[in-house]
Amino acid sequence: MKANVGSIDRILRMTVGIALLALIFILPGNVRWWGLLGLIPLASGLLAFCPAYALLGLTTCPLQERTKP
Repeated sequence: MKANVGSIDRILRMTVGIALLALIFILPGNVRWWGLLGLIPLASGLLAFCPAYALLGLTTCPLQERTKP
């Protein structure tokens, strides 16, 4: 897996992921489980890889980060 998520994008993804996960504690009833969707942006931010970006051929990484082994 080559990194295709840049630094700013990673920070935003992790922030959104944590915010969505916080909904588990805030929302009432069964609606709270929608907060588990926060695992997706959190994981892609931590791994610096987004499968959707890979399918579309997109990247937000600077050229130097893309060439790291």
